[in-house]
Amino acid sequence: MARIIYIEDDPLAGEVVTGILNDAGHHCGTIPDGKLALDTVRFKKPEMVIVDLQLPGLSGCEILRKLRVEPGIYWMPILVLTGAIDDHAHQQALEAGANAVLTKHATAQELVDRVNCVLHSNALARK
Repeated sequence: MARIIYIEDDPLAGEVVTGILNDAGHHCGTIPDGKLALDTVRFKKPEMVIVDLQLPGLSGCEILRKLRVEPGIYWMPILVLTGAIDDHAHQQALEAGANAVLTKHATAQELVDRVNCVLHSNALARK
């Protein structure tokens, strides 16, 4: 399955999401800091990034914009996983380069399904 980096500053949220995705067969790790996450993504080149919108230092939208212009990884699928439920925040994330947005209120199965869907869609688009 896929190597995934989850950029999330809340340790409990990070633990829950990585546990769900690892149980589903993916290899997921959490990075709590936006700047460190950018360097890690550049170095490790995971198959997917999941990012929260509310982060210290760099916001999720800033991270999206930076990744979308980064040579060699601009194509990487990115899912925004956020506590924001308003359409405006979701629209901003999509405009910044997210492939999809999911709220943190989603069930474990919805998370796994969305991750798999985004990975599959990205793989088809790259062929």
